[in-house]
Order: sequence, then structure tokens, then C-alpha cells
Amino acid sequence: LSAFAMSPLFVSPELLAAGGLIEAADLDASRRPPSTRLDFNDVPSAREKLLRRAFERIRRGEGANPAALAARLEAFRASQRSWLPDFARFAAIKTKEGGRSWTEWPRALRLRESDAVERFAAGAKDEIAFVEFAQFLAFSQWSDVREKARSLGIAILGDVPIFVAGDSADVWAHRDLFDLDEEGKPRVVAGVPPDYFSATGQLWGNPLYRWDVIAQRGYDWWIERLRAALSLADRVRIDHFRGFESHWEIPAGDTTAVNGRWVKGPGRALFDALSAALGELPIVAEDLGEITPEVGALRDALGLPGMRVLQFAFSDKPREDLHAPHSYIHQLAVYTGTHDNDTTAGWFRGGAGATTRTEQEVAAERGRILRYLGTDGFEIHWDLIRLLLMSVADTAIVPMQDVLGLGGEARMNTPGRLEGNWEWRMTEFEGAEMEAAFARLAEMTRTYGRWPEKAG
Repeated sequence: LSAFAMSPLFVSPELLAAGGLIEAADLDASRRPPSTRLDFNDVPSAREKLLRRAFERIRRGEGANPAALAARLEAFRASQRSWLPDFARFAAIKTKEGGRSWTEWPRALRLRESDAVERFAAGAKDEIAFVEFAQFLAFSQWSDVREKARSLGIAILGDVPIFVAGDSADVWAHRDLFDLDEEGKPRVVAGVPPDYFSATGQLWGNPLYRWDVIAQRGYDWWIERLRAALSLADRVRIDHFRGFESHWEIPAGDTTAVNGRWVKGPGRALFDALSAALGELPIVAEDLGEITPEVGALRDALGLPGMRVLQFAFSDKPREDLHAPHSYIHQLAVYTGTHDNDTTAGWFRGGAGATTRTEQEVAAERGRILRYLGTDGFEIHWDLIRLLLMSVADTAIVPMQDVLGLGGEARMNTPGRLEGNWEWRMTEFEGAEMEAAFARLAEMTRTYGRWPEKAG
């Protein structure tokens, strides 16, 4: 719902109870049985009940040190005033409208007519205050997580998707920045052409930016967006970096991404504005997919590290394969697989699936993998982790599923699939199995010179 707000699902009920904002009985009632899959269906409503109980307690002056908490809440509102008021009103209207998209709201609210929005806000003060309170809790708890990470020498890599959702406070509050019709509906939408993952491309459906208008405004919205992201993380991965050079524009109403076209993006001008406002940009450019020389030139001119993925590293043209470790340079972030890939074990042992490849091509690739690694593939996840850590790339990233050697049942996300994503949990893997995997990862980390000196 927002490029700036946090999801209330991140709020920890345990920490609410520890702060005296909910009762122990509330906490017990909210618990779910441990499982490796998370069923999202009842989570939002259950979490909202806890947050509303916490909100009522703070309004009654209950909990641990309510005066200090109220002061912190006011300071949070002041520090987030560039986006929080718009988001709180948007979320409150959405609740009143039964969750409907803002393009289906009454016309005056849909078009954000000031008199109508002010009248609504005057009659919905409690709901708006609740939305702000939930954001305060999420940001406050995250701040504690980040401080703990800093104390342990851990940096956090965040993520900034290039596009935002059409049904979001950002588009509702800044319609002029997006290519919309008079009713607020997109004229064209985002996606990518047919690729490794899909023969019909990926139809994301996000509205596209009016980069000419954004440039005239000095890229102010993007500056604030990146400033907000860097307040939550030490570095950020810019998702779909190639879209800043050229993006795939699809007519609104199309059912696939096939009939799109490449349209020029803002290029270096955006990043010059960002660096002028924010200083050196701690960014990783997600430069996967169809990367043209122009995209590579933009990334290199900005001095940004790109990405490589080992699951893409075993083509039949090793001399040309930039994903193969023998082609790596230092300035890279490399992964065994990203959230969009199957797990390493699932990828190696699975077939073509929904990709654009044939079973024969998959079998041939599997043979190249075994020859490249000089292995029988019995522990393919550790083979790839070792290959990743021994590479010259500055940053090596291993998904938890690969550390634990899990199969396709633990895949995080399948691009283009609307249901069943982001549900995997590691709850059931605590204990000796996990400790053994961590010990092995630590040994490899030390062996290949990636262990931080201050960690001992």
C-alpha cells in the first residue's frame, strides 16, 4: 500500500506484550502452531486485533511508561510527515471502503479533492491515529532490530522495487507522477518481455512513471523514497535496474506482456539527483534479465555493483557467460539463487517446469554443472555455496533454504504466480540440523577469507 510505510504484519506480538501493550492472554490467543508454511489468510485480521487492543491501551494511558511512549509517537509523526499523513488518510479511507481500490472510491475522494479529504479526516481521527500508531510500532521495533545488528557488525541489505502498486497511497497522492487517465487508471503498465521464466513475459501491471514530470520536480519523490529506504537499511538493492535505462511498456488491458515495447527511462539524471541530495549511494543494481550494453554502461558509469546468480552460470557458452564464476569481477553481489529462483536442490533435481527450456536442455545443463564443479551432485547446495564463497566477488549471498539443503517445497517465490508465494518458514529446522549447517557455513566463510576480523 505504500513505498514508505511498513506492513503491520512485521509488528511482533511478543514485543507488544513485553511493553505492556497487550495482555498475556492476547498473546497466547494469537499464537499459531509451528509450520514450515505460513497461511496468510487469517494473519492480517488477527494482527489487526492485537494492534487495536494495544492502541486502546495507550489511549487509556496504560502500559509501561505511557507518557514516554506518547512522546516518542509524536516525534515519529513529526519525522515522517513527508508521507505519513497521506498514507494514514489513504489507509483509513480504504478501511471505510471495505478494502476497495482507490480507483473505485467515491469520485471526490478518488480524485483527492481537498474539501472531501479534510471532511473525511475530521470524522475519522481515531482511525487515522490508529494507522499512525501501527506504523510507529513497526518502525520502532525495526529500529531496535537494526541497532542490534549494528552492535554485532551485521549490515542489512534492503530492497527498492523500481515500480509501486497502482492501489497505493503513492499513486493516489501523486497522480501527476504516473501515466494515468482522468479516473486514475493506468494507460500503460509495467512488465518484462518473454524470458527464462515465462514464454509470455511477466505482466506486472504497475503504473509507469511520467519521468518528464518527475525530472521537472527535481526527482524529489524519488529522493525521499531512497532516503526512507536508507533509514531502514545500510544498503539497498534496486530491483529491475535496467528499467531506469529502458522499461517495457504494455498497453493497459492486455492479458500478457508480449505486446509491449521498450521506452527510455531517466538514465543517469535520476542518480545524479539522488547522489547530490543523499551523497554516495550504497546501492546494488539488480541487473538480471535482458541487459543491453546501454544498461551496463549506465551501471558502470555510476560505479554500482551488479548481480550474478549461480543458477544462471552453466550455459553452453562458458566464454561468454557473465554468471560463471570464472568471469566474475570484484564489484559484484553474487547469489546461489534469488527469491525468484527455485532452491538450489530443487533447481538441480527438477525439470524444465514452467520455464521456456526443454527437458533435453535441462539435462544438458545438469551435465555441464557436474563437469564444472567436478562433483557427483550429491550435496549440490554445498557445492554451489563453496563455489560462491571462493569467488572474487565482494559480496556473497546464500538463501537460508540452500544452507539447509531444502528442495523445491521451500521455494520462496515463483514469478508470475499470484498465489502460494512468500509462505516458507524455517520454524521446524531449529536444533542440531541447523547448528550443523551453520557450523559448516562458518567453516567455509573462514576458509575463503570472508570472516570479519572483529568477529574473532
